[in-house]
Amino acid sequence: MGTDANLLGMGAFDESGVAEAERIGQLAASGEQMVERLRRTAFLPGANKALNVRVGIAEAADLLGCSTNRIRMAEQDGRLPTPPETENHRRLGYDIPALLNMREVLGASPRRAPNDTPAIITVQNFKGGVGKSTVTTHLAHYLAVAGYRVLVVDCDSQATTTTLFGFNPHFAIRREETLYPYLSIEPTEDDLRYAVKPTVWPNVDIIPSNLQMFDVEYELAAAGSSGGGTLASRFRKLRQGLADLAQEYDVVLLDPPPALGTISLAVMQAANALLIPLAATTPDFCSTVQFLSMMDQVIGQLNDAGITVEYDFCRLICSKFSANDPSHTMVQQIMEQAFGPALLPIPILESAEISHAALRMMTVYELDKPIGTPKTHKRCRSNLDEAMSQIEQLVRRRWGRAAPDASKLLQVAV
Repeated sequence: MGTDANLLGMGAFDESGVAEAERIGQLAASGEQMVERLRRTAFLPGANKALNVRVGIAEAADLLGCSTNRIRMAEQDGRLPTPPETENHRRLGYDIPALLNMREVLGASPRRAPNDTPAIITVQNFKGGVGKSTVTTHLAHYLAVAGYRVLVVDCDSQATTTTLFGFNPHFAIRREETLYPYLSIEPTEDDLRYAVKPTVWPNVDIIPSNLQMFDVEYELAAAGSSGGGTLASRFRKLRQGLADLAQEYDVVLLDPPPALGTISLAVMQAANALLIPLAATTPDFCSTVQFLSMMDQVIGQLNDAGITVEYDFCRLICSKFSANDPSHTMVQQIMEQAFGPALLPIPILESAEISHAALRMMTVYELDKPIGTPKTHKRCRSNLDEAMSQIEQLVRRRWGRAAPDASKLLQVAV
């Protein structure tokens, strides 16, 4: 007891005389430096992320839903530029900007009509480790290759999504570049456009985050405890700001913190669609059930406070699913019985290709060649295409349009 009391009163020290509590700051600083080293290694030869994906003419035709002959004719009559060639006159294929131009020239853009409501999808679960940021980034890049205009809004102070888009939240992002100036108790911004940053994807923008976004949690929580009027006004402000900004995009993806806090609540009511990722384990299933129960109560409370929450669709998607694990199969069956058609039928398979890409701060859609075996890459890519196309179909259904054939989407040869 005496030793424990001393530790509680004075703090524990290691052999070098450094208090263990003080060591936390040292660990954080060392870890941040390593993150920057990983980033620079991943993005060599420069410090900035690049997009090197190219597709052949057959894959481009599949993506656009047209024939290769139509593309060749457009190149011959000058409507489309021909792709660059090697010294041996081998065509290098089309990059993403060329594909987007091809869609415009050939009338194959999937963009919403001016009177269609932009999809504002929150990818949300209060359970951490379910692949929330992985789903968000892969969905953004899937939609980008498919030709949609996408905005990603990172609302999580952990800033995983910001990192995957090539920004270092510790060194490259200031608090003034996040949602903080817009949502703080003493806001300095009234329009969200100040925070929008372009990414290496020509049709994807991002509002980044960093650790200082957590300050908003403190401020809004304090405002809520003193009456809630300011809190409600911030909720409405975020909803209106995103609705205005969304008019410049087809799909907006929101990545909130994995906790029931004020930012999560604000994001929850600002969205018009909800996507809930969950892993195929019993703890994740039970946690998600609790999440749904809490959401039901919170939505009721928000409605009572005059803050309407309504979604065009609410779906769950199983992430990190291993078909070779009997326990995953059993839990998936339990989820199917519990959630019925609200559970999307195609899960995201657990794949080393996703992990390998994340180590390079990329998604599978950004790889210009397989990291593992070509077979593993193809299987992973095909699964992601099918899984993400389910969400695309829900968006297009809301616009009153059928989705393209998922079997022809994004089967890019590498």
